[in-house]
Amino acid sequence: METSFLIEAIAYLAAAMICVPIAKRLGLGSVLGYLAAGVVVGPALLGVIGEEGKDVMHMAEFGVVIMLFLVGLELDPKQFWRMKSLVVGAGAGQVVATAVAVGLLATWAGLSWQAAVATGLAMAMSSTAIVLQSLKEQGLSSTRAGRTSFAVLLFQDVAVIPILAILPLLAPPLAGDGGGAHHGSLVAHLPGWAQTLAVLAAVGVVVVFGRFGVAPLLRLVAGTRLRELFVASSLLIVVAIAYLMSLVEVSAALGTFIAGVVLANSEFRHELESDLEPVKGLLLGLFFMAVGASIDLAVVQTRPGEMIAIVGAILLVKGLVLAAVARSFRLATDQLLLVAVGMSQVGEFAFVLITVAGGKNILPADIVSVLMAVTALSMATTPILMLVLQRVILPRIGTPQKDDREADAIDEHHPVIIAGFGHFGSTVGRLLRANGVEATVLDHNSDTVDLLRRIGFRVYYGDATRLDLLLAAGAEHATLMIIAIDDPEVTIALVETVRKHFPHLRLLVRARHRFHAYELMDHGVENPYREHLDTSIRLGIDALRYLGRRAHSATRAAQAFRRYDEAAMRHLVQHRRNRETYVASVRAAIEEQEQLLKADLSFDHTTTDHAWDAAPLRAAVQRTSPS
Repeated sequence: METSFLIEAIAYLAAAMICVPIAKRLGLGSVLGYLAAGVVVGPALLGVIGEEGKDVMHMAEFGVVIMLFLVGLELDPKQFWRMKSLVVGAGAGQVVATAVAVGLLATWAGLSWQAAVATGLAMAMSSTAIVLQSLKEQGLSSTRAGRTSFAVLLFQDVAVIPILAILPLLAPPLAGDGGGAHHGSLVAHLPGWAQTLAVLAAVGVVVVFGRFGVAPLLRLVAGTRLRELFVASSLLIVVAIAYLMSLVEVSAALGTFIAGVVLANSEFRHELESDLEPVKGLLLGLFFMAVGASIDLAVVQTRPGEMIAIVGAILLVKGLVLAAVARSFRLATDQLLLVAVGMSQVGEFAFVLITVAGGKNILPADIVSVLMAVTALSMATTPILMLVLQRVILPRIGTPQKDDREADAIDEHHPVIIAGFGHFGSTVGRLLRANGVEATVLDHNSDTVDLLRRIGFRVYYGDATRLDLLLAAGAEHATLMIIAIDDPEVTIALVETVRKHFPHLRLLVRARHRFHAYELMDHGVENPYREHLDTSIRLGIDALRYLGRRAHSATRAAQAFRRYDEAAMRHLVQHRRNRETYVASVRAAIEEQEQLLKADLSFDHTTTDHAWDAAPLRAAVQRTSPS
């Protein structure tokens, strides 16, 4: 038994180490890599993990449990209240419309109305893990598509509570547990209405315990100053809540999500997040591999056309519903497509709902197998669809020329134009305005524009890559353009437009990182401004000062470091496309830079360095002043 367990562990870990990096390198994301790894080692292909390997799903689901607990922790109730219109409007619209559409299709396919309702509700769920991880990896969390997706996912997570409470009411009157009841269940033999009350009571216990019991417990543990004990306590909370939910045959992820919401404003929120994050990442990867291993390819192989049609129908229905929801909230076409495609898959909660429905004989066993395979296949196809969307469709669409909100009319011209007025651009704009320099400000985020106008800035809404908007902003007569846009691809497109039509404009361009700076240099931008460089150097100056270096010495060392680093970047840009040459050149540049800085450090400047330090300056004044 022990040998079998070790073989399974080796197979899972080895498959993950091979498949995940390949998927990441291909731009498919880590989720698809884990799914592929599970399929490869599962009984459907290599068979390294046999049928008994599917039992790993029970442990792997604990990764989803912890993930939902952390999602709940990140949900500030005040933020939820501020987003209530988006959460309830977009989320409820998506869940209800999808459930009705899929339920009607299921009824047309011959399922009973109870089975159709259960199928529609399960298929309405999207994958929180896939969507949130994809948004994070692609830097889309702060976009309107990201906020809308989060709002819909949030409603889905909350909606699981009433859905799990409703399912017992759909069970046939004489249905047994169908093998699905837990051995330790307290409600297995209760009537449906009593099971519903038990679920609500368990949720109430979780809320009360999270509100009044967890904080005193964690304070007691924190007093021991033993980190490992705090980690154990965090896991104890999650496991205890999961066990309580199992007693009433409710998803453990549901209970831990509620507990996370209750603890969102707790003083221990950040400690809980940091302690559970590594465990969540490991088990979540195992969960996706278990999903891949549990895909019944026999169902797919025997009825490939039918399975493709079902998966395609689910993706199409959900995509159309999500597109309609996104359009109702006035999302632009590119953002609308990101929401519709990114959330069109069926989520991990569907596995739970399908299992519960099957255990209560609401869904026949053969339908359960089909829906499990459909869910897994839809999760596997979404990263591919997102890749096609971002690399094929969106570049052709671009930022829409005609959005729901037309670009503003610009009635002022200034010598400076600022494109992008987020945190970076607004800092530059405030500095210029404080020194008497007015600028024409453009931004394509309508929420940002509305907020800045309320604050008192004069900002014009519009896509700065459009030639007509640049002409309206006075680019023909301006002398300087500051590009502070957050999106590297949009930045490159704007630089190309300005270089082509307004070559006289001097460009000061924000670069997200070194390789974005290389791209900008390829387009003729001589000195791109890397957004973290100055902050990093300023922190380094303070570190040197706290370690005893004089202010002028630390500042001079930082200036020399910056000068050598920028010179090295201009040299390295020509080697960046050849990995081996680039790595060798970087090593040589770092060694040369350190030697130059050490040589500068060996020179004694102590007699002239205090000019920037207030204390030596005051001492010198006191010594020279008449008594």
